[in-house]
Amino acid sequence: MRSEILEQPRAWQRLLSAGWEAVASAARLVRDQEPAQVVLLARGSSDNAAVYGQYLMQTSLKLPTTLATPSTHTILGAGAASFPRHALVLAVSQSGASADLIQTLVAARSAGCLTMSITNDPDSPLAQEADAHIPLLAGPERSVAATKTYTTELLALRMLTAAVASAERPTYEELQPAEQVLRAAQEACSELAQRLAGVQRMLVVGRGYSYASAREAALKLMETSYLMTQGLSAADAKHGPIAVLDPDTPLLAFASRGPTSASVASVVDAARAAGAPVEVIGDGAIAGDSLPALLPPGLAPEVVPLLEILPGQLFALELALQRGNDPDRPRGLSKVTSTT
Repeated sequence: MRSEILEQPRAWQRLLSAGWEAVASAARLVRDQEPAQVVLLARGSSDNAAVYGQYLMQTSLKLPTTLATPSTHTILGAGAASFPRHALVLAVSQSGASADLIQTLVAARSAGCLTMSITNDPDSPLAQEADAHIPLLAGPERSVAATKTYTTELLALRMLTAAVASAERPTYEELQPAEQVLRAAQEACSELAQRLAGVQRMLVVGRGYSYASAREAALKLMETSYLMTQGLSAADAKHGPIAVLDPDTPLLAFASRGPTSASVASVVDAARAAGAPVEVIGDGAIAGDSLPALLPPGLAPEVVPLLEILPGQLFALELALQRGNDPDRPRGLSKVTSTT
């Protein structure tokens, strides 16, 4: 897991260079067919990437974007008729092997939708069923906990959205701080894991694009440290869940300067009032108890999730090790999860 976390900047460079032709081809299909809305289809970490895609596409493409509910097609019998004909249905999956995603994508295609997939395996069933496929090019991911495939999914969604909006190719310059973030975060996250090794529950929040980071960090903490936690929008946290915060229940917040920071700050203030430990991953716009500013200021909001999740992944790794767990082999989990 550690080596794959540290490999992410190189994986991004591969996708930006070798993956651009597939992205540009998919973007031309979208522009030609002019879908009226987007439906994102995913599970697990990929579903958290899809949440990022939902914010990105609604903001950049001004298209209504929803998350699919596969069980309505695989269990509850909704059928192809439930798909709007003029939709883009975009499946996001690391393995491309989950039966419910495949069945749902097939139903969407039979309804006349434009279908696309983003996977790390171009020979996967999901890739073969789609009208167009974007390969992640992340290389083999051996750790059960997804890291480099998650962030390459974010980047693939950003590349596709940018290509549809303007036909422009994103550059690596906006991601260059990644190496600096990784260097700064390793020691800081190790020290934080030592301090929080005994906690049994945690609340993780973000807002806007960073909602995806909150969900993904919470998932990593659950699957590697077996920690009871949940990743929420800062807005949703204020509708009840904030009541769980106390001196034994830390708050982990993702926040950088921008239009959503005030919302996260209000949750941080409430956590401090409840005596809860507070840690913030961001550019210093909001101070936590111990973590330094790990992100540089001035990042575009849609770029922040690619960088802020890096400390989140390292913290999950270090906390698992502090608790005596093997983060590469979480109990009861396997690399490919197939749901129906």
